[in-house]
Amino acid sequence: MTEQVYSTDAYAFEVDATVVDVDRETNRVLLDRTVFYPGGGGQPADRGVLLLGDDPLAAADAGDRVDVVGVGQDVRGVWHELEGALPTVGTRVHGRLDVDRRLALMRTHTAMHALCGVVWDRFASPVTGGNMEPGVGRLDFELPDWDPEERDPLEARLREELAAARPVEIAFLPRAEADLDPSLIRTKVSLLPDDLEVVRIIDIVGLDRQADGGTHVRSTAEVGEVRIAKVESKGRGFRRIRLALD
Repeated sequence: MTEQVYSTDAYAFEVDATVVDVDRETNRVLLDRTVFYPGGGGQPADRGVLLLGDDPLAAADAGDRVDVVGVGQDVRGVWHELEGALPTVGTRVHGRLDVDRRLALMRTHTAMHALCGVVWDRFASPVTGGNMEPGVGRLDFELPDWDPEERDPLEARLREELAAARPVEIAFLPRAEADLDPSLIRTKVSLLPDDLEVVRIIDIVGLDRQADGGTHVRSTAEVGEVRIAKVESKGRGFRRIRLALD
């Protein structure tokens, strides 16, 4: 299995690794460790580069690099889709993220969790879907009693919670223990795989605590200014709330 550095340290933007397998049909390599998030929970996969060899500075100067244009995961670990020639098994590489893109996704994802917490506190409404790109995101909620007048107070509360500089903490729970706490699942249907043995928890302390595999900032203060860009009807009793970072 690939050591998933991003799971414990979202601010690790670079990593030394070794190629442990290649898939020539899809132009992918499997690494023994990575900082590249493979996507999931509405958050897209990371992008960046692999610098080839033991010396990343020399590799950068010589142009010995390949772009990481896609990332995915299976039971063996995290695969990195490359644009260019594949390195061979055993090659040492230095992975480097597109940092600006990752940070924007971290801020966006944290803002969406905060929105989830605010909506849950006000309506106890589950999430029915969601997606994001750097700086923008949307969450779908089951809100049968939604009043358009709720939009501005909801935005004001969201901004207030983010400005409170609430810490964002990571924890890992055994599956059996996590299953005893239904509040950890904020989606209408649990998306946890049946074979998942350890559940990763993201806790915006005092606001939102739920199972999640993505990357987040350390404090809500790092999110910055956020606005509710739009609230759309998605059928009777369902609303889509779109967020945008300013």
